[in-house]
Amino acid sequence: MKLAMRNCQQCKKRLISRARELNSVVITATQMMQSMIEHPIPTRAEVFDVANAVLDGTDAVMLSAESSIGRYPVKVVEALDRICIEAEKGTTRSGHRLDSVFGRVDEAIAMAAMYTANHLGVKAIAALTETGSTVKWMSRIRSGIPIYAMTRFAPTRRKVKLFRGAYPVSFDVASTDMHEVNYEVIEELLRRGTVRNGDLVIITKGDRSGVEGQTNIMKIMRVGEHRLLNED
Repeated sequence: MKLAMRNCQQCKKRLISRARELNSVVITATQMMQSMIEHPIPTRAEVFDVANAVLDGTDAVMLSAESSIGRYPVKVVEALDRICIEAEKGTTRSGHRLDSVFGRVDEAIAMAAMYTANHLGVKAIAALTETGSTVKWMSRIRSGIPIYAMTRFAPTRRKVKLFRGAYPVSFDVASTDMHEVNYEVIEELLRRGTVRNGDLVIITKGDRSGVEGQTNIMKIMRVGEHRLLNED
């Protein structure tokens, strides 16, 4: 029985690893907190199983019977949330695709942004995106740095919710002036309490707003200084 469980865990690790290599979203599901269908507290094995899935790099964990027909749907969601948050604190920086050759400019920008963020003490990344592709590539890199997918499209906001470490933001680029766009992006992050004066922020965007796959700019800005630049 123990051998079968070890083999199952190893298989799961391989599948998650392979999916991430292919830049695919990974959801780990089925009987994650099975005991909580009848009991208000998960077993130790279930806690470890969920935590290991997070440490292995899964984007999302999914419940089924535990929340649909279980006796403690709220408690199981709360328990799952706590485990995931604590497990994410233990993730380390990723070496994902450091030796790869990129086939697209927007993919290269995404990888450059994450490498810079991991080595410069950046507090937040704001990606102006049409489809979420840049955000998905970014989310493959472990960093612990929040990635804000800023888009006007509701389907894209729904999609990026599945990406690890990514948060959708309703944002419509109302100006063609780059300084104005940068200003509005950082002001939005300030309103959310994500950053404060002195923090470094990375913004990725494209020269051609509203066109898919056109992300070709990475901008590093310090919160507070963005207002001075906007005045100029």
